[in-house]
Amino acid sequence: MSGAYLQCIEEACGRRQDSKRNESSCAWCGGLLEVKYDFDPFDPEALRRTWHQRRLSGEPIDRSGVWRFRELLPFVDSSTRIVSLSEGSTPLVGTRRAGWWAGPVHLTIKHQGNNPTGSFKDLGMTACMTRALARGVPMVACASTGNTSSSMAAYAGRAGIRALLLVPYRQISAAKLAQALDFGAIVVEVGDTFDEAFGLLRQLAPEMGLYLVNSVNPFRIEGQKTIVAEMLEQRAWRPPDYIVVPGGNLGNASALGKGLRELKMLGFIEKVPRVVVVQAAGANSFYQTLAAGSRELIPVENPSTEATAIRIGRPANWKKARRVLEWTSGLCESVTDEEIFEAKAVLAEDGVGCEPASAATVAGVRKLVRGGKIERHADVVAVLTGHQLKDTEYVMRHRSQSQENRQRLLVEPSLDALRRELEKLLTIPAGGLAS
Repeated sequence: MSGAYLQCIEEACGRRQDSKRNESSCAWCGGLLEVKYDFDPFDPEALRRTWHQRRLSGEPIDRSGVWRFRELLPFVDSSTRIVSLSEGSTPLVGTRRAGWWAGPVHLTIKHQGNNPTGSFKDLGMTACMTRALARGVPMVACASTGNTSSSMAAYAGRAGIRALLLVPYRQISAAKLAQALDFGAIVVEVGDTFDEAFGLLRQLAPEMGLYLVNSVNPFRIEGQKTIVAEMLEQRAWRPPDYIVVPGGNLGNASALGKGLRELKMLGFIEKVPRVVVVQAAGANSFYQTLAAGSRELIPVENPSTEATAIRIGRPANWKKARRVLEWTSGLCESVTDEEIFEAKAVLAEDGVGCEPASAATVAGVRKLVRGGKIERHADVVAVLTGHQLKDTEYVMRHRSQSQENRQRLLVEPSLDALRRELEKLLTIPAGGLAS
């Protein structure tokens, strides 16, 4: 069986560590850890067939789009209880209007909003909650701008583990907070930003015996990396030119890179897509860091964007993400809230709904094509990370108040009044509504 171990990502350290450790940072230098494997040899073509055949299985473990690819996750053995809600198996959707608007490019959407709690976080949470249960931890905890909180609460409930959530005061959408409360998490509102709440939690976790499930947890990345295997299987193992993700705490970009590296090393692909990270202009510390050529993070102290899921000024996984962009010759872009809203509206015209942070990917593609950094008619997969109903206040605020679209009207309850308004809106000839 393939063996698993933890290794520090810092070049000056790089020490190998026992995979049974519950901590998320290096015991020597404090750097981030990643899970590494001594993979047993296998035939990629035979394993492709096995993965495909499992889609027809009725076994719970095979219905998961994460654990269907369990040969890529050998940190668990056959006796381990898998904590799953049949996550993954999300659609790859073609676009028409959005692809032309963004490029034109050949744009397909990998919609992670179709996961059980409505976001990509479920892919990582099934893995790290399985790990938490196997290690017998008494309580899991996270700081969150929303999606991690609801996912953690759901999977903790599934595992029978208590869950503690720290959120910045009044900086989380009501829908995401409602999910976490409904699943039974203890919610503490503290600080004004995610970074402040997360900093406090990282200090308290070792003292109070809390098991962190934020994306600094290396086992979160293991679950999230399986999106690459599923995406490539859906594309008959033909890699796209670009894979685009929104950038918040940068665990998603880190996971994509790890998945691509392992699939290439194991012989599943030869071509490696370029990974693209798109950040909101008011929370673009990673973009600023790369643009300045800095080897140290340039933080955004008071991040500000309506795309709350990526309102993070000090992304914890920035070193992992930078390594991914360097390896894949990737790109990083920054887009305004106005550009995000425009992209979200165009996606909606294609019948594709998502939360604001997800639409940043398509806004970023458009900006990069216009800047000559992505070629016209390129083959692009944009990952949408969250469901349309994750932030309903955003939709109501932007759509209901729009005077141009006039989508929401209050009309006197009479046939004449209703006819007058509809004639204005729909250009129906007078009397056209009479029967």
